[in-house]
Amino acid sequence: MKIFAIGSSITSSYWNGAATYYRGIYRGLAVLGHQITFAEPDAYGRQQHRDSVDLSYAKSVVYQSPKDLSWLMSEASESDLVIKHSGVGVDDEWLEAEVLNLRSSRTRIAFWDVDAPATLARVESDPRDPFRPAISRYDFIFTYGGGPQIVEHYKRLGGVDCHPIYNAHDPGTHHPVQPSDSLRCDLAFVGNRLPDREARVEQFFLRAAELAPEMSFVLGGEGWGSKRLPENVRWIGHVGTSDHNLVNCSARMILNINRNSMADVGFSPPTRVFEAAGAAACVITDEWSGIDQFFDPGTEILVAQSAKDVVSLLQTIDVDRAIKIGQAMRNRALSEHTYTMRALEVDQILVAAYAQGTTAA
Repeated sequence: MKIFAIGSSITSSYWNGAATYYRGIYRGLAVLGHQITFAEPDAYGRQQHRDSVDLSYAKSVVYQSPKDLSWLMSEASESDLVIKHSGVGVDDEWLEAEVLNLRSSRTRIAFWDVDAPATLARVESDPRDPFRPAISRYDFIFTYGGGPQIVEHYKRLGGVDCHPIYNAHDPGTHHPVQPSDSLRCDLAFVGNRLPDREARVEQFFLRAAELAPEMSFVLGGEGWGSKRLPENVRWIGHVGTSDHNLVNCSARMILNINRNSMADVGFSPPTRVFEAAGAAACVITDEWSGIDQFFDPGTEILVAQSAKDVVSLLQTIDVDRAIKIGQAMRNRALSEHTYTMRALEVDQILVAAYAQGTTAA
């Protein structure tokens, strides 16, 4: 099947947390025999911060907006499946409407939401949002996560074929490496500074650093340069994909902090959880519904409800137990949560739908 996807970026993880997800899903679909084209706009400095990763499984197209939009639609129309991802960042509303005009006896259209809580909040806050009536016209709705709550919400809005496709582990990209002395610390967190995450970073990470001044903390991600940090927190800036393994293997423990919207919805393990799992890191996560669907709390992942919990775990989990927890998490990821498995889910959904020969109204 020829698949044409439009998303934020597959070439760069710069201010783009979906890059790892895109790479894992589309590499997996390519292995299953699908022909992949991934188109992304030249925007937000991402082409100046491209990651050194293998993209040979897909044809990567970088287009200029608005001058290339007509050409983009023409190219997409030659595909069996056109996927418009949420959060492209440029011309989103135009693309959401225009891709639907490509539907034909050959070409089906999917909306793949990589931030469903934000998309649905946008739609619910504005009854005149043009995406709202368009939902029922998409042949497929895929979501980055969110579980039953997100699926039911999309169905109430007219979505006809809705499926959560969760983040996963890519063994070829994320794996144990030799730790770096320059990145050694007691706890590391990597995440860009975003409005609906900052308060939780303060609550779980920065407050933990204040409560444990004898310990060392590393903060990665963009946007934190102007933030007042405790003295035992070192900010290392943007962490490219090629350096994620180093961070995950050098810290004694890795902290995951979901954005407010993701934590509220649940069933939304972010890419960093599976990246850390691949590196056999011992992960502490904030609490959210559905954790136990992916990893067993206490034996494969640690769960904290506050900074005090984070510090308590740092103080009570010795090195040997941390290693066991990290290895157990890696084993679970390898056996149940790889992108090969996620891609197979998508493939089976597509095969079944195309066999039925039905499309959205």
